[in-house]
Amino acid sequence: MSRTLFTDVYVYDADSEAGMFGPTDVLVEGTSIRRIGAEAAAQFTAAEAREGDARIDGGAHHVLVPGLINAHYHSPANHLKGLLPSLPLESFMLYESPADPRLRPSPREAYLRTMLAAIEMLRTGTTTVQDDAFLMPHPTPDIIDAVMQAYADSGIRASVALDQPTLTERDKLPFIGGYEDEAVQTALDAEAPLGAAGLLENYDHLFGTWHGREDGRLTAAVSISAPQRVDVPYFEAIDDLSRRHSVPLFAHMLETKVQRTLATEQRRFASRSLVEYTADLGLLTDRMNVIHAVWTDDRDLELIADAGAVIAHNPVSNLRLGSGVAPYRRMLDLGIPVALGIDEAICDDSANLWGVVKTAGLIHNVGGRPSDEWPTAREVLDSLWRGGAAALLQSDRLGEIREGFEADITMLDLDGSAFTPLNDLRGQLVYCEYGADVRLTMVAGRVVFDGSRVTSVDETALLAEAREVFAHKLPVIERANREADALRPHYDAMIAEAARTDVGMTRWIGNPS
Repeated sequence: MSRTLFTDVYVYDADSEAGMFGPTDVLVEGTSIRRIGAEAAAQFTAAEAREGDARIDGGAHHVLVPGLINAHYHSPANHLKGLLPSLPLESFMLYESPADPRLRPSPREAYLRTMLAAIEMLRTGTTTVQDDAFLMPHPTPDIIDAVMQAYADSGIRASVALDQPTLTERDKLPFIGGYEDEAVQTALDAEAPLGAAGLLENYDHLFGTWHGREDGRLTAAVSISAPQRVDVPYFEAIDDLSRRHSVPLFAHMLETKVQRTLATEQRRFASRSLVEYTADLGLLTDRMNVIHAVWTDDRDLELIADAGAVIAHNPVSNLRLGSGVAPYRRMLDLGIPVALGIDEAICDDSANLWGVVKTAGLIHNVGGRPSDEWPTAREVLDSLWRGGAAALLQSDRLGEIREGFEADITMLDLDGSAFTPLNDLRGQLVYCEYGADVRLTMVAGRVVFDGSRVTSVDETALLAEAREVFAHKLPVIERANREADALRPHYDAMIAEAARTDVGMTRWIGNPS
């Protein structure tokens, strides 16, 4: 069991006025933080030296913060960043995740695209990711293994679910009528690529093979994608998996105004929002990550608060797709734990979580609330760390630099540009830092980024291979995109109809026309 002693460092303190204390010493032993303070160095020196022991001198100008937690992510689009223009979600998804057999990845492609973001996250201080992986056209054991092996090799902490529908497009969407075009009819009525039984078999493989691997660094989670995308028996089966294994259940809810109109435009919802529908099923629980929650009203948020669920807030994605601005202040006022997520590399266009942190600190200032209700830097950082840990159901071991907690640590240089001069640590973490001052990333006691390179893998070789592999894949992607163009007018018409519908609220800023 190797040890690392950080000497002469500052330590982030979520509860103090200054936001940090020190300089001090921090001893990491094995995968956890053993001691903070004067005794740390003494314990390190007193014990017999072990292979792999290391001292890292902070020179009184470095701060240790908890590793950043990316609470919501979709890795299968990692190789598509920058490819698409900004579009509303429903049209965007035609291009983002087509069920086209020609786009079925090889295991090596799945491994490489997963590794692309893992490398970027580690380089910028993210130590944990919740990957709601939509593996199109459907998951298979070899692709699941490739994704999980990439996370294993990279050294990042990862919780992975399988994001798949069980219903047709027509069953998921409002304002979808009859169309003369036979191809459109076929696309809307096509069965999901894999049924519930097949999806549950894949979950058996995910849990049986990977849950708890790498000393608990890799875990399985579960996902319904969204309540409107699955049938009730499958939703119940997924909830049962979540309960039996005590893992998070991911559910996208009310991301867009289109989804808000489902209450009246899909008979099965019987004028209930997706949150109310889920609560009425008895499936809104303290194990659920409610993803986005942009078009929620007070009743929805009260139900989420009463259930003890967590909301995963993805402000950059919500801007890229024009979804709107989530009611962040109301969420906090109701005591709902809020976590922060990137969503995916194709609607954030990076895997650098610092941009999400800054956006969360800014976008809610333009909602018309008094300035004393705008998010504070402390609240944003609490969402990043404590909210992220709550989303993982691991508040007892993640999200703080604390004795007994996992040694998931990011070390930042206070002599770096973001902190020069050092005026307010929290404010500069939220509004100034963008990853350039990350000098070390540690996951479970292992240094995986040393300030110059990711130490767990040969990133130069992997990135070169990814460039070659996905350059060859691009013509196939572009051809699938051209074919999706045929459906785009119908989806755009649906979105326009939803935009005209009065749902009793708006989450758009300014004049949506």
